[in-house]
Amino acid sequence: MAFEGLSEKLNNVFRRLKSRGTLNEADVREAMREVRMALLEADVSYKVVKDFVSKVTDRAVGSDVLASLTPGQMVIKIVNEELIELMGNHNAKINFPSKPPCIIMMCGLQGSGKTTHAAKLAKHFKENGKRPLLVACDVYRPAAINQLQVVGDKAGVKVFEMGQINPVTIAKEAVKHAKDHGNDVVILDTAGRLHIDEELMDELKNIKEETAPHEIMLVVDAMTGQDAVNVAKAFDDALGIDSVLMSKLDSDTRGGAALSVLAVTGKPIKYVGTGEKLDDFEPFHPERMSSRILGMGDMLTLIERAESTIDEANAKKLAERIKENTFDMNDLLDQMKQVRKMGPLKQVIGMLPGVGDKIRDVDIDDRQLLRIEAIITSMTPAERAKPSIINPNRKKRIAAGSGNSVADVNRLLRQFEDMQKMMKQLGVMGVNQKGKKNKLRMPTRWK
Repeated sequence: MAFEGLSEKLNNVFRRLKSRGTLNEADVREAMREVRMALLEADVSYKVVKDFVSKVTDRAVGSDVLASLTPGQMVIKIVNEELIELMGNHNAKINFPSKPPCIIMMCGLQGSGKTTHAAKLAKHFKENGKRPLLVACDVYRPAAINQLQVVGDKAGVKVFEMGQINPVTIAKEAVKHAKDHGNDVVILDTAGRLHIDEELMDELKNIKEETAPHEIMLVVDAMTGQDAVNVAKAFDDALGIDSVLMSKLDSDTRGGAALSVLAVTGKPIKYVGTGEKLDDFEPFHPERMSSRILGMGDMLTLIERAESTIDEANAKKLAERIKENTFDMNDLLDQMKQVRKMGPLKQVIGMLPGVGDKIRDVDIDDRQLLRIEAIITSMTPAERAKPSIINPNRKKRIAAGSGNSVADVNRLLRQFEDMQKMMKQLGVMGVNQKGKKNKLRMPTRWK
């Protein structure tokens, strides 16, 4: 998980600060030395760390902070504000032209995940009402065109390709095709190299000159640490990039590259890849990332994930079934599938404020959900609708069919029974003793 090591170290520093009733300048400077070491160990650029710690220290040793009733909290507030400033203050967005199509040129080194993330970006645009077109301009890497077609098909986006001819010609023809067929976004998947070379840059410059892209987006691999920042600077110096898409952010527990890119290159991170699936992709929000780093959770991203995965009609139907006390195993199965779509459980739970630090060392096995799903799917329709009919012989059959033990089946049935009792209580909360529905009013502070 990104920033895991940094988040743990910073939280240890701030926990000690908050435990003290008062702070003096020496306390603050000692804490800042630990913050500096934590940032350097997270692979943040030395110059970036030096400037960051200097800014935080200058603000934190002021009389307003040291004389505050909660100086520890004030220091954390300053660190949060400076982290947000370091990463860009706000979510930088694509500037779409008034006259489509918007041409986005994707570039990067081999292995950075450029082709997969071109499809992720296209899927993101499609879900937001756009009609993207993916263009196969990588004619050198074996099977690159086929790879783009595969991920494009999964994303539900058309792929334009002309075989292994001049990439500049392909890009020009793709833009014409987009104009003729109503595609308002063109994503050029250009060729990568194992390292930055003159030949690669010349080809990219030619494509840039012929297509005049509105956005040149560099894909960098977060796992390469400061090398990712060096690559970004080299591409910007030679080509002039507009933004960065950081892939594999979930795999780098340090995350230093994400904290250094803007400060070193002046170019914002606009999107991040957070996993292998096409849905593991999100806009980069500096304020949310800072909140995660400092263990404050990320409720906005959690809500957005829930909104994108949970079907509103099914949610209303579920609410009615809970109210009527008809919730069964089929409903449980549907809800578990919805939860799994939101991402790894540890990642989802970690977005809850105040929870991330508590579950860092807890082993949360997502396969448990799959085992429960296997048990439920091994039941007959009648058993799912009415689990009370499941006798010992049926339990043995279900256990054998799902690859689990009878004890596992019993455990699930007990948990489901407890869940039904709780939902029955929820269902009767809105009904008084005379059988009339109570009006459940939302407390004023929640409105």
